[in-house]
Amino acid sequence: MKKLFLHIALFFSLVCFSQNEQLAQYYYDKGDFEKALVSYQDLSNSLPTNPFYFQRKIDCMQQLLQFDPAEKEIQDRFARSKQSTLLVELGYNFQLQKNDSKAKKYYDEAIERIRKNPNEVYGIANAFEKKVLLEYALKSYLLASEMVPTYDFKYQTALLYGQLGNTDQMIVNFLEEAFENQQSTIMIQNQLTRYMSKDEDSKFNEGLKKALIIRVQKNQDVYWNQFLSWFYMQQKEFGKAFIQEKAIYKRNPESLTNIISLGQMAIEEGDKEVATEVMNYVLENTTDVELIVQAQSYLLQMKMEKAQEKDFPTIDAQFDALLKQYGITPVTLSLQLKQAHFASFIMRNPTEGKAIIKRAMEMQLNQFDQAQCKMELADILLSEEKFNQALLYYSQIQENLQNNVLSHEASLKSAKTSYFKTDFEWALKQFKELKSASTQLIANDALEYFLLINDNTVADSTQTALKQFAKGDYLLYQNRNQEAVTQFQSILKSFKGQEIEAVTLLRLGRLYEKLGDYTQALVQYQDIIEHHSDGIYVDEALYFSAEVYNKQLQQPDKAKALYEKIIFNHQDSIYFVDARRRFRELRGDTNL
Repeated sequence: MKKLFLHIALFFSLVCFSQNEQLAQYYYDKGDFEKALVSYQDLSNSLPTNPFYFQRKIDCMQQLLQFDPAEKEIQDRFARSKQSTLLVELGYNFQLQKNDSKAKKYYDEAIERIRKNPNEVYGIANAFEKKVLLEYALKSYLLASEMVPTYDFKYQTALLYGQLGNTDQMIVNFLEEAFENQQSTIMIQNQLTRYMSKDEDSKFNEGLKKALIIRVQKNQDVYWNQFLSWFYMQQKEFGKAFIQEKAIYKRNPESLTNIISLGQMAIEEGDKEVATEVMNYVLENTTDVELIVQAQSYLLQMKMEKAQEKDFPTIDAQFDALLKQYGITPVTLSLQLKQAHFASFIMRNPTEGKAIIKRAMEMQLNQFDQAQCKMELADILLSEEKFNQALLYYSQIQENLQNNVLSHEASLKSAKTSYFKTDFEWALKQFKELKSASTQLIANDALEYFLLINDNTVADSTQTALKQFAKGDYLLYQNRNQEAVTQFQSILKSFKGQEIEAVTLLRLGRLYEKLGDYTQALVQYQDIIEHHSDGIYVDEALYFSAEVYNKQLQQPDKAKALYEKIIFNHQDSIYFVDARRRFRELRGDTNL
């Protein structure tokens, strides 16, 4: 019985202690330091050796400007424990009182402790970092390394150099650390990415590139080619990355996986020329069926995207030949799905497309591959106006692959299905959630549709124009491009001067580009530039016009003038960096 009472008493004391801790944290977070101090004083008295409660107690005193009592508490604890980190606490207490000379005295004493015992560096440097005394923290690490050469603080000092603005030395330390401890490469690359910019004028980018090129030239280890390739990929300079990847493969011809990944990134970023070169290189250098299928699949995808009707039989024959050669197996699934898409959306034969997918789904597929089949099947059903069946498949993917990129894509397509059905209220809720998706492309797409629905609902509560616009977008989805042109032209006539006009002109411009009618595309963009210059689509109209003049009509002077307008008048545009790069290319700058 006595043991039972003892256990009950112990249980309740632990519950009370936990509640006191939560209460202290609540007051501290709320900024009620007087009440927090009382609570942390009690907690510290209960566990006098606990450094966290003591630190919080001192923090509260300092917030309440109780510097003398705080000094006494720190001095008393230092007298008992002789902990070197308390010297930092004493110095900081004087620094808060703007007594810099006394603060420096204690900071120097802490540094001197490292000179006597280099093992003290861990606690002291950490204490300095917590107080954002970065120069003292750096001094601590450098002194310990000088005292004991085997101590390695390159990573810690690199972080500090970066925070202090000495990015050149940060690069040196990070690269040395990465090479010596290659398992930390990804972590270091993540740190470097924080300082990198898409701006080609970035001094940091230039400094990092030079440092990597020097190491590639001086050291024959492929590690530096890999690092430089990574850098170029971050900058979307896929051609330069490909040069490095080929150099790596020639010296270590074990795997083409990285080269395939590079080609895939180039496709996603619209660099079809490099992507084609990459995939052909893969085909020339492998007999691996899986890699051959991947490369052929990407090549056919690019052909499909720019195919004219006269090209359809050739592409269809290529699909049949490849599937006959490599078989209807899970390895060739990517080819089968692209063939289904080609049949349904380009050849306008959804029956054949569905048959291809249903045949694929009968194979022994893993969950992810099954989801890919369901996604393509849902897309085809959506094109046939079978909205509910499409939604059913999209929801299955979301349920089976939660927090996967494919699941987020299914969520976006589900939202678009609601939009096509003109169920704008539900679509708006879905797009609102997807605006914060981890995948940037999905987030951007969701934001575009969210603004479209929201802005045009505010302008017209009946949503009449928006319904007509959604119909035009659905025709685009079905690849019924000429009918979509007629639909958008009808919107311009019926709703001239209304909110929907500018985005309709933009849609028409992009559609005319797709159809190869660049003159009409420019007419739509010019209408936005002249009559909607204060709207949210003018930077896109300028950029797309410039791209047409630059890439399609070969009129660089007109393109340059439009890029320049974006540079000077639309610095917040998502096209700003690309416009500046294009402008400098046309101007003939060599240092790009």
